[in-house]
Amino acid sequence: MTHRILYIEDNIDNLVLVRRILNAAGFDLLEATSAKEGIALAEQHLPELILMDINMPEMDGLTATRYLRKMATLQNIPIIALTANLMPQVLDDMLAAGCDGYISKPVHVDTLPEQVLNFLKNGRKRPVN
Repeated sequence: MTHRILYIEDNIDNLVLVRRILNAAGFDLLEATSAKEGIALAEQHLPELILMDINMPEMDGLTATRYLRKMATLQNIPIIALTANLMPQVLDDMLAAGCDGYISKPVHVDTLPEQVLNFLKNGRKRPVN
């Protein structure tokens, strides 16, 4: 079974890397280069999981996550932050915004598909506030 993943990322190099890794592992990847575009794609396609960059211009990933969590059709979709900023306060902010976990950047070719599968398997276990 192919899993549909939405990746919201403004850095093209990161987007291309994640695309290559996940496509090679058999995932169907939807891509957005801004939070607004990502929100629209999430509403239209209802992916099984959303990978969210946190630091984006115009609307950051935390704001986008809070917005997605208010939408009834998207509340049960896991949102996983992709970030290089692993400071405790940032991690707390991600969870408070509605992220279900995180994957650190730079992503690792060998482990990213397994990490994504684990989040898909576990689903969304945190309640929506």
